[in-house]
Amino acid sequence: MDPTDTVQCASSSSAPANEQMLISVVTKFGSKGATDADLEKLFPNWTPDMRVTILNKLIAKGFIDIFNSGGNLVYKIKDTSQGAEKLKGADNEEKVVFKIIEEAGNKGIWIRDIRFKSNLMPTQLNKILKMLEGKKMIKAVKSVAASKKKVYMLFNVEPDRSLTGGAWYCDQDFETEFVDVLNQQCYRFLQQKKETTVGNKGGPLAVRNASYASPKQVCKFITELGISKVQLSEDDIKTILDTLVFDGKLERVVSTDGGFLFRAIDSLLPPPDLIRMPCGVCPVINNCSYPGKVNPEICVYLNDWLS
Repeated sequence: MDPTDTVQCASSSSAPANEQMLISVVTKFGSKGATDADLEKLFPNWTPDMRVTILNKLIAKGFIDIFNSGGNLVYKIKDTSQGAEKLKGADNEEKVVFKIIEEAGNKGIWIRDIRFKSNLMPTQLNKILKMLEGKKMIKAVKSVAASKKKVYMLFNVEPDRSLTGGAWYCDQDFETEFVDVLNQQCYRFLQQKKETTVGNKGGPLAVRNASYASPKQVCKFITELGISKVQLSEDDIKTILDTLVFDGKLERVVSTDGGFLFRAIDSLLPPPDLIRMPCGVCPVINNCSYPGKVNPEICVYLNDWLS
């Protein structure tokens, strides 16, 4: 089978079969790897959420690695031969530490947990970690939720969004202005779409239906604007659209394929205080914790709202 041929997918309830098909397809892409665009073309019957769920399971199970190539995510079958080659001549302690870090996947593992699992003394463990970092076999990554906490993962693994904060962070700093601009441009796109449907002769229902847009359409518009230095996914744009829903600027409905559609609305009443609370519309609420770089104590938006 050519990698570019469309795959006849199993049903969504046949999870193991779908996982095997995805592994088979990614394997055929070889060292080049498969992108999200490739997988979307090959599995047209899968929704984005379904595809992401299957990929996350395979990454967690250690079958697939995820890489960042020019701002695009690339999926490759996990290659254990490179690690084994570099570990030739290493002692048992080094192999144990490498294996523990490898099993942690793209979420990494804290040094305390490595010490607990390996049963090594702190001095010895630090020496091994520095040696593995020097050989570019592992790397230390700081979490946006706890800047003083470093986790270790394999050198060529792309860190999970829960660590990096995804598109909303740059060097562990939350990009407030960037998020504000995205909010404005997403809302502007849907407002313009609503205005262009006013003259539709199909009646009120046709006008209403024509004013809806999917996250994919909005994502395409934002990409073509060129306002983002990083590659934004449909999930990123959906997060922004959800915040606009909570702001009372958009409404959301479920589409026939199980996804969501959004349209601009004119709010008759100002949103209540609880809805306007910044926590309810914060795109990084999952990273908010104390202590951490994102926490309620230093949040300027929460302080402004309370005042």
